[in-house]
Amino acid sequence: MTVPLADLVGYLDGYLRIADIPDSAKAWNGLQVEGRREVGKVAVAVDASERGIEVAVDRGLDLMLVHHGLFWEGGIPLTGRRYRKVARLVESGMGLYSSHIPLDVHPDVGNNVVLARALGVSVDGWFGDYRGIPLGCHGGVTLRRDELGARLEAVLGGGIRVVAGGPDAIRRVGVITGAGAGMIRDAVDARLDALITGEGAHHTYFDAMEHGINVYYGGHYATEVWGVRALAEHLRDVFGIEWTFIDVPTGF
Repeated sequence: MTVPLADLVGYLDGYLRIADIPDSAKAWNGLQVEGRREVGKVAVAVDASERGIEVAVDRGLDLMLVHHGLFWEGGIPLTGRRYRKVARLVESGMGLYSSHIPLDVHPDVGNNVVLARALGVSVDGWFGDYRGIPLGCHGGVTLRRDELGARLEAVLGGGIRVVAGGPDAIRRVGVITGAGAGMIRDAVDARLDALITGEGAHHTYFDAMEHGINVYYGGHYATEVWGVRALAEHLRDVFGIEWTFIDVPTGF
């Protein structure tokens, strides 16, 4: 079964609220590279990496949906690796669609809520102002600090880092995937016991310890595989589109 590219893009733009969710000026949410007019098989990936694009093209897929798209370096010449990515997409006829912050914050298929649900967190609200929108979700659990860490490690399938700045008994947890450690103060203001995110700068250790909150770092990539896969499942339910996850882990 196939769906016209224009119809699929229109649906994605509306469902993800592309026009309404603020983002980095370099994110360029939406259709970044036009491809085949009919889409029946979709690749989903965290990043628009050269390796991921090659795998998707080799598998004969029609459209690639990613969280981190192309053009993060701004309006620069298409040379070197930038040219290779775009040229491979154009030559193959495979399109590329990207959704950054709109996918992070989506209430049904967003990175934050899907990871929270996988952890057994009962999501009941949002926190952390990002250009006028709440960036993270929060909810309730009844776990010890080490129990939450073990659960996160099992769900992510890899090692985590814990900054044990808060209480041992955890009742309120916030989730901001990716580089969300800049929202530690927002998590404290929301009266959370713990913040789960992907990565943070050196100083965030002291932010956590001195503000009195537990912070769990699970890795940028590992915490952001959730949204694209959930979105693909949604598109399969709505349009009957087949999908494949292209896994290119970074270790970060």
